[in-house]
Amino acid sequence: MLFEPIALRELTLENRVVVSPMQTYSAAQDGAATAWHTGHLARFALGGAGLVMVEATAVSSEGRSTEADLGIWTDLQESAFRNLVESVHACGAPVGLQIQHAGRKASTTAPWQGFESVTPPPGQAVIGPTDIGVPGGHVPQPILEKDMDRLIEAYRSAALRADRAGFDLIEIHMAHGYLLHSFLSPLANNRQDQYGGTLENRMRFPLRVVEAVRQAWPAEKPLSCRLSCVDGIGIGWSIEESQVLASALLSAGVDVIDCSSGGMVLPRKDMLVPRGPGFQVPFAKALKSTTGATVMAVGGITEANHANDILLRGDADLVAIGREMLVNPNWVVSAANQLYASHSWSRWPVPFGWWLARRARPH
Repeated sequence: MLFEPIALRELTLENRVVVSPMQTYSAAQDGAATAWHTGHLARFALGGAGLVMVEATAVSSEGRSTEADLGIWTDLQESAFRNLVESVHACGAPVGLQIQHAGRKASTTAPWQGFESVTPPPGQAVIGPTDIGVPGGHVPQPILEKDMDRLIEAYRSAALRADRAGFDLIEIHMAHGYLLHSFLSPLANNRQDQYGGTLENRMRFPLRVVEAVRQAWPAEKPLSCRLSCVDGIGIGWSIEESQVLASALLSAGVDVIDCSSGGMVLPRKDMLVPRGPGFQVPFAKALKSTTGATVMAVGGITEANHANDILLRGDADLVAIGREMLVNPNWVVSAANQLYASHSWSRWPVPFGWWLARRARPH
C-alpha cells in the first residue's frame, strides 16, 4: 500500500511517503531559499518521495524562530522559491510548503547555538496569545484583536505567494508551541475574551487563519494542517480537543491532518509522550477513526515494513519520514526494493535504475 497513489483534490501523489518538513536554519540573510535548499530537497525527489515538504517558512519577519529561517513575505523570497519548486518538479516530485508564525518562540538562535533568546529587530516584538512565555525565553506581548487582522493577512499573502511560486500543497503549522498552537493550548492561552477560555474560543483565531488561507489558496490545490494532537500525557491540549478541531478543519476545507504532538514546555518530564518507533501513530488513528479525515502519521518511522503496516491497518493514509530521509535520501526507492519480491529498479529514476538493474544481474 505504500506505493498506491492517493488523490488530494486535483493533486495525485504517486506513493504515500511524504518528506516531513525539517528545519535547517540555513536561509540567506534576507530569508530566501538558496541553491543549498534546492540541492537538499531535490535529492528526496530523485529518491522517489511522493511529496517533498519545504521546512516551516515564516509568513512575516517577526514570525521567524531565528534569523536563519526561510520566509515568504517578499518578492525576492517568492522568486527564490519559484526556482526551488521548478528544480524539485524536474526531479520528479510535487512539493509543498509549510507556513508558520513562531509566536512566543520567535527571536532565538539556532538549536546548535542553544536556542538562546536574542533581541528582536527594531519594531518587531515577540507576540503570543498572552504574556505567558517559554521558560528562558521572551515575555511575549499579548496580541490585540486589531493585530489579528494583520496576522491573518500575512497568512493569506503567504498562500498567494506560494501559489505563484508553483507549490502544489501548503500546510499550516498549528503545532509545536508556535503561534497557532499557543492559542489552542490552555497552557499558553489564558485570555479572558472571545479568543480564550472555552475550546470554541481557543480555536477561533486559528480557524480564522485557516479560512483565510483556504480562500486564497486555489480550490484545486490541497491544504494540510499540522497539529500537536496532545501537549503531553494528561496535561494541556488533549486528543479529544484535537478531534473536535479536526472536524472543524475539515469543514473549513482542510484536506489532510498531519498528526504530531508536543512543543509546549511541560512542568514535568514524565508528562512528555514517550518516543519510539511510530510513537505518534495512535494520534493519527484516533483522528481518522472519529472524523474520517485523511491523516498523515509521523514520528520515529524508519522501516519500510513498519510504514507499510501503518497504512495496511488503516491507521493513516500517508506516512511522513524526517530524519531517516537525511540518513538515506533514497529511502522510498530502497523501500520498493525491500517490499517487492523482485528488485523494483523501475521505480528509480530511469538513469539510475537502468544501471542498477544491470549491476544486480547475476554474472
